[in-house]
Formats: sequence, C-alpha cells, structure tokens
Amino acid sequence: MRLNLTLTFFIIALAVFFLQLTNIFDWRLFAFTPALAFDMPWTFITSIFLHGGFSHLFFNMFALLMFGLSLENRIGPKNYLVIFFLAGMLGSIGYMFTAGNPNTPAVGMSGAIYGIMGALAMIMPGTMVFIGGFFPMPMIFAVFFWGVSEFLGLFYPSGIARGAHLAGLFIGILYGLYIRKQEKKYGHRRHRVEIHGYANWER
Repeated sequence: MRLNLTLTFFIIALAVFFLQLTNIFDWRLFAFTPALAFDMPWTFITSIFLHGGFSHLFFNMFALLMFGLSLENRIGPKNYLVIFFLAGMLGSIGYMFTAGNPNTPAVGMSGAIYGIMGALAMIMPGTMVFIGGFFPMPMIFAVFFWGVSEFLGLFYPSGIARGAHLAGLFIGILYGLYIRKQEKKYGHRRHRVEIHGYANWER
C-alpha cells in the first residue's frame, strides 16, 4: 500500500498545530525569520508545518487536500515530494527578499501549496476550479489570477507573505512544465480531475 504524502503532510500539520496550542515548545525556534535564516537553516523546512492560527491552518489544509490529492495522484510521490519541499523552501527565500522587517518570522504551508497549484495548472490546465467557492474557472486562468493578485499585494502591507506565495508558484510552474515535457516525451496518459479551491489564504 503506497503512502499518501498529501494526507501525511495534513496529519503532520494538524499534530504540530496541536503542539503549538499546548506551548510545549517555543515555535519561534522553528519559524522562518529572514535575519536568522542562515543561523537556523532548519527553519526552511520546519516553518512549512507551523501555522499562525486556526483560520490559517484551515484554509491551508483545505487547499492542500483539494489541490494536493489531485496532483499527487497524477505525478506520483517522488515528483510530488520534490515540488512540495522545493516550493516550500523557495517560498521562504521569496519571503526573505520581500519582508518589510527581516526580524518578523513567517510560518505556513502556502509556499508549498502555491507550488502545487502552479504545477497542477501546467499539467492539467483545463481542470475547473471555483474562485471563492462560486466562480468556475480553468486552473490555468485561476493561477494567473492568483499570481497577479499576489504580485499586486506586495505593494500593500498586509501581514501576508506574498513573496513566499509568488516564489512557490513560480517554482511550481517551472517544475510543472518539466513534468509536462516528460509526459509528452514518454506519452503519459492524461486524466481529467475535478477539484475545487478558494482563492485566498495566508502563508
């Protein structure tokens, strides 16, 4: 029986959030702080599984299940693992270059999730998603909409790590194009999968 990585990441995030609520550990030691990034390199990974509150966790987990299950089923665990962690870690780098205050820590899975979304848009561009839960749109256009809104958000302070979202999305698109090229080369059979997702969530 093959391990489902999406559900594994989901369970880890829930468990870590529960531990955050108990105050068993100091979460700041595992959050990504740009000024301390190279003194605390483990935070490039650990920050992915931390969240800033229940709503932050809820929307990230909803998006992870909706997009992640579809992508993992399509490309397999190895490629999925690469996209998830590569987008998550580069999301931290994106935050590093766009953070207003380098001493402000960032947490969350959104960089990885935006990477999943970007890859899915390249591999399954015609898949229908619902923006805000109501407006149907092909995945490729939805990702363009999300990308533009995140870019514009860089110019309006909001407490949301827009740079992390954009970096994750960018690497997801690049890796998705790579996978699409490989599929075309080896004649991979395509499947249509219907998914639903929300447009906005915090990092």
